[in-house]
Amino acid sequence: MNRLGTSETDAILGQMFAPWIRELGLHTRAIDASGADFALADNRDLVHGGGVVCGQALVSAVDTACVLTLSALNGGFKPVTTVDMTAHFIRPVPPGEVAIRINVESNGKRMAFLRAEIRAAGQAKLAASATAAFMYLGD
Repeated sequence: MNRLGTSETDAILGQMFAPWIRELGLHTRAIDASGADFALADNRDLVHGGGVVCGQALVSAVDTACVLTLSALNGGFKPVTTVDMTAHFIRPVPPGEVAIRINVESNGKRMAFLRAEIRAAGQAKLAASATAAFMYLGD
C-alpha cells in the first residue's frame, strides 16, 4: 500500500475536518513507516489565562494528527472514530510552535492504536504524551 505525502494529509485536513480544527494550525511535517510528525503553529488563541497552550487544544491536535497519520499509512482517508484517548500532561507548553510525533503501535482491520509525544518545538523534554484507540467505521 502506498503512503500519502505531507501535502496529501494536509489536504485531508482541509477537506474532512471541522473549521475550528483547521483553525488550530496543524500541519504535517514528515511521514515514515511507523508514524508521522506534525507542527501545531504558534497560535495565541490557544493560550489560556495562565499563559500556556491549553490542554484542550493539544488533545484536539493529537486526535486530528492520529487520524491523519492513519490516512497517510493507509494510503487514503478512512472514516474512524476515537474509542479512547488518555493524555498525560508532564509540563506546561509555552506559547509558540508545538511538535507532535504520532507512532502507530497497531493498525488492524477494525482497530488502530497510536501513541503521541508532544514537545515545545525545539525542546528535547516531553511536555505531554497520549495513547489513543480508533475504530474503523464501515466495512
